[in-house]
Parts: sequence; C-alpha cells; structure tokens
Amino acid sequence: MNEAGKKVAFYTLGCKLNFSETATISRSFKSEGFNRVDFSEAADIYVINTCSVTENADKRFKSIVKQAQKTNPDAFVAAVGCYAQLKPEELADVDGVDLVLGATEKFKITDYLNDLSKNDMGEVHSCEIEDANFYVGSYSVGDRTRAFLKVQDGCDYKCTYCTIPLARGISRSDTLANVIANAKEIAAQGIREIVLTGVNIGDYGKGEFGNKKHEHTFLDLVKALDKVDGIERLRISSIEPNLLKNETIKLVSQSRAFVPHFHIPLQSGNNELLGKMSRRYKRELYVDRVAEIKKLMPNACIGVDVIVGFPGETDEHFLDTYTFLNELDISYLHVFTYSERDNTKAAEMSGAVSLKVRKKRSKMLRGLSAKKRRAFYESQLNTTHKVLFEGENKHGYINGFTENYVKVKAPWDPALVNTIHQIELTEIDEDGLVRFTYQNEDLLTA
Repeated sequence: MNEAGKKVAFYTLGCKLNFSETATISRSFKSEGFNRVDFSEAADIYVINTCSVTENADKRFKSIVKQAQKTNPDAFVAAVGCYAQLKPEELADVDGVDLVLGATEKFKITDYLNDLSKNDMGEVHSCEIEDANFYVGSYSVGDRTRAFLKVQDGCDYKCTYCTIPLARGISRSDTLANVIANAKEIAAQGIREIVLTGVNIGDYGKGEFGNKKHEHTFLDLVKALDKVDGIERLRISSIEPNLLKNETIKLVSQSRAFVPHFHIPLQSGNNELLGKMSRRYKRELYVDRVAEIKKLMPNACIGVDVIVGFPGETDEHFLDTYTFLNELDISYLHVFTYSERDNTKAAEMSGAVSLKVRKKRSKMLRGLSAKKRRAFYESQLNTTHKVLFEGENKHGYINGFTENYVKVKAPWDPALVNTIHQIELTEIDEDGLVRFTYQNEDLLTA
C-alpha cells in the first residue's frame, strides 16, 4: 500500500500501556509512508486507541470522534484498543467511525486500509479473546525525557470488577532478548528514563514463548535491564503486592538505574471487600510490602490504587480503608470511583452504593492523597536528589522529577530539557511543587 504523503493522527485514552502501543502502531504507519500530525490538525486518518476501565472513557470516545470529524469531515476514523475489543458493534454504531479493530487486529491496522473512503457503517474486525494469545512488543517515545516500554500483556487474574482479561486476553510476555533490544533502541535515542509497563508486569515471564513455557521471571527482567548501558533511570510503573517479592525490592535498593518509586494497587483496605473483589492478598501482606520498601529505602515514594464505592462497601468498610491508608507510610493515592462494567461479577452483586456516596468517598480519599503527598514532600526537604527535567514550558516554568518522584519547578530554561542535575530540595511552593538549589554546579538557585 503506498499512501505517501497521507496524514495520520492518533488519540490515546487510558493507560501507559495504551500509549506504548499507539507509538508502535504509529511506527507501522510511518513505514507505509504516512506523516504523523497532531490530533488537532487535519488528517486523512484518525486512529483512536480506546480504554474501557471507566464509564468516562466510553463517553469520551464519542466526543473525540466528533472532534476529528469537525477538523476533517471526510477523514477515515478507526477505533482500536480495549473498548474496541469489548464492544465493537457499539463503537461501529458511533456516527463517523469507519473501522473497529479488536485485540489481535490493532497492530495490523495498515493491512485494513486498502480504501480510505468513508463507510456507511463501521466495519468490525474483532476476535474471540481466546485468540489474543500472541505477543506484540511496544514502546513509546512520547517526549525526549522518558519512554514507556511494554514488557507484558493480558492478565490471568479474575478480579470481579475488571474487564481487562476480556479486553486483552491471557497473560503473556515479551522475550527477555526482545525487551533488552527495545531498551537499547530507546537508549540510542538519548532518552534518560524507561518506565516498564504492562497489564500485570509482576507476572512477567508467563507466555514468553507463545505457550505456558516459562524461562524468566520479573526478577530476571529487572536484573537484565539494570545492566543496559545508556539508560540512567528505570521505573516500575505498577506491580501487584503479591508479585512484588523481597528479592525485587532488595535489587531495586542496590540497583544502578532502578529508582525508589513503587506504585502498588491496593483497591481496598478492608479484607472482606478484598475477598469480594477476588484480590489475591489480604491487607496484612500490603503492610509487609510497604514496611520492606521503607526499611531498605526510607526515602522511597509509594503510590497506591484504591477503588471507592464497590458493591457492598458500607460506611464501616470505607472508614476501615481510610484509617488503614492514613496510618500507612505511603506517598500518594490514585482514587478510582467504582463504575459497573458489563460481563463482570461485581456488576451483578447486591449492595450497590449510590453515586452520591461514591463521589463523597472519592473526594475524602483525594483529600487524604493531597495530605500524604504534602507530608512526603516535606519529609524530603533539605535532602539531595537527582532531578530529570521535562520538555515542556509550563507558564514560564520547567518541571522535573527526582528519582523518588518529587515534582520540582524552576524558571523555564530550554537548556535544562532532558538533563539531570544534583539538587537540594528547599521549600514547597504555593502550587504544591518543590523549589530547590543546585549542588556542586555553577548554576543559580531555582
């Protein structure tokens, strides 16, 4: 197919994994001669990578299609990703959508573009999710500073609220050799930080050879990546508490490149609800993980995912979670308000929590998160760190993150983009970001 000069634009909803996969799909368009443009510009094709984790992501899809049609009414619109796998007919019915590709087809999108004329009805190519048993490696280079590197896909867990196994299939992994090759490619582009991503990355190794053969573990992956030259920082994006082993924590604490930042889903601080969610641990294990991290890395940043308003969550359950998190030595929360998803066990459970109560609980936990982040930032004042500066001018300031995920700010200076500096954190600004002074460098105070 020769589409030289044609323009393609992408919009990604959802997680870091989706961003890494959009980047891979975008590279396949490039090799077919397409030019990538921003989604706000006129393009011949708009590709929307969908998410199905929350109700909101479903609703946003329609407004994004409208946005594309407004920019170019004659453009070809394709939907890929999780929502496209779960509800392909629903997406195909959206006015303006021409093509819907499920889990196995999304990486072959250019094969479906023989004719870019608009369709009266969205054409659907989706698979039985059992067929999504092969692995496609991906990484995204969204900015010059960091890349998201996909190491694993799918999930064998059956959490009662989650559609991801239905949308992405069984747990499967990239080969270790391929992950290392991708990491080296990223390093060669001058990118300083790699964030490891996947659906359940602690399960890494499973399905590495397209079957259940299992040669490597997550610990093997971490050890091998730590030795890749040219990458100054490696970050584990999110890992289940039951899969975060002491050996991995110890390795990160002694590592050359892995940073002391963990994001560990909890979902509830109440054991009865964890059971109803079919989570694979009790809260006592979570306490152990946090204690182990803080014992070896006292300055480590620990982020927590938590769901509010799960069916059957009483005021007592919620207060149990709130108190548990309040007393835990963590740094911030990602709060998700429970939303019913079709074909999940939780959607059929009794004891639905009213939307008003869900919102109230969500607000309380977001307030707790702000308090936790502030306390963590305060604990880091007057300590020295290395900061990696980002690439964007934000209202005359440049932002950066320390290795333990403290967000800092300095007056905008393009020379700082994608550079690493030794700094001492000095004070928290009124916007909640941290000011600093440079260490051992002929630079002014920021």
